[in-house]
Amino acid sequence: MVILAAVLTLGTLGALFGAGLAFASRKLAVHTDLRLEKIMGLLPGANCGACGAAGCFGFAEAVLKGELSPDACRAGDESAKREIAAILGKKLDKSSKRTAVLHCRGGANAAERYIYSGFKDCRAAAALLGGPKKCPFGCIGLGTCVTVCPFNAISMGKDGLPRVDKDKCRACGKCVSACPKRLFSLRPQEQKVFVACRSLDTAAVKRGYCKSACIACRRCEKTCRYGAVKVENNLAVIDYAKCTSCMECVEVCPVKAIAVL
Repeated sequence: MVILAAVLTLGTLGALFGAGLAFASRKLAVHTDLRLEKIMGLLPGANCGACGAAGCFGFAEAVLKGELSPDACRAGDESAKREIAAILGKKLDKSSKRTAVLHCRGGANAAERYIYSGFKDCRAAAALLGGPKKCPFGCIGLGTCVTVCPFNAISMGKDGLPRVDKDKCRACGKCVSACPKRLFSLRPQEQKVFVACRSLDTAAVKRGYCKSACIACRRCEKTCRYGAVKVENNLAVIDYAKCTSCMECVEVCPVKAIAVL
């Protein structure tokens, strides 16, 4: 009788607990969108954060919620973006490929005001009186951009300047954020010409510290038939809405401060 009572009690408790767990599993279940796994399989897994989300998983969730477009992933290739759009039942507009561009040609041509022997990081060097270069706007040349690039798209050249491999660059923006002098920008590759200088000093001052700095001679401005180049604040500025990439400004620049992508 005692054994029977124990069995009945345990059986009843088991049934109650089982029913409770079944109810909880349904009530508290987290329903996962099956598309999430498919999207994750198409992402590069770089977790660079260039899209504005917290890594690739955050991007996938944001895309499913409609908070981000499939082409917001800077690290992914175009075919993957189109596949993600197809999963969502969308069609992507054709977008131009962007690449990182360095707006400096100083390097070995730029004078130094002291010898830096500290931690090999541009940000650390910039914290010490703005860096070792006399030019307050120029590349420090310690390769922080090389270190932060998750795609090995940047390397240091013999001239002391970073070199961007357009084929490897995914325009993630890591170099843009890391450079203490703000010398990188992300440009569409069809915009062939750019100003490889950021110095706003006068020509006389620039000549004292860099052979490649824009001297605001206005030859580019006078030569451009489309009115796409203007000199503002001692620096050439290109209006890409007017620029046709005819290269005439590149040819007439006496210091080669206007470069070709």
